[in-house]
Amino acid sequence: MIVTTLLVIAAYLLGSLSSAVWIGKKFYGIDIREHGSHNAGATNILRVLGKRAAIPVFAIDSAKGFAAVMLFHLAPSSLGESLAIPHEAFVFYLKLILTGAVTLGHIFPIFAGFRGGKGVATMAGAVLAVNPPAVLLCMATFLIVLGATHYVSLSSVTAAVMFPVYNYFVFGNHYVPMIVFSVVLSIILIITHRKNLRRIVAGTESRIYYFPARAHRRMGK
Repeated sequence: MIVTTLLVIAAYLLGSLSSAVWIGKKFYGIDIREHGSHNAGATNILRVLGKRAAIPVFAIDSAKGFAAVMLFHLAPSSLGESLAIPHEAFVFYLKLILTGAVTLGHIFPIFAGFRGGKGVATMAGAVLAVNPPAVLLCMATFLIVLGATHYVSLSSVTAAVMFPVYNYFVFGNHYVPMIVFSVVLSIILIITHRKNLRRIVAGTESRIYYFPARAHRRMGK
């Protein structure tokens, strides 16, 4: 259990490495949490600082999520047996716990005053290490909704809601812990995006365009 506890702590600390805060301060001299939506994530970085800053933030946040789940390899293979849990089940549960830990670290980072991001990129990277096919389908959903609506928040929430649907109906994954896990992730993302959803309803949410120049032309600018 000591090893498992250390791995969970390590995953949380990985999540607490806030790339948006670090890149904003190091290269642009600003705390991104004081600008835009006040969120320490790739989307706010994109709005405030542009693609050159947003791409590495998204890449780092996704990578740390994936790396945190990969920590399961450091757990002794006999640990599950000592807990009277089959090895495959133990690995699966440990991956889920590590996903939760790294996501929690990103949202409440100890290295950034517990003011982090919403966890979309980090969660995507982590879940990619748990169930790659469903995540890739969610990414496709995200891009389709973003292309149609230009709302990153709505795209993220839609992809999150579809995650348990894809697991159950598309891939036939009826493993109860996986379904519960995917539903919990969906709820977390909905909760972290509740303000964005309210702004969409009010018509005040910012939009993101693949091709900003075309968007300006359409708006007559």
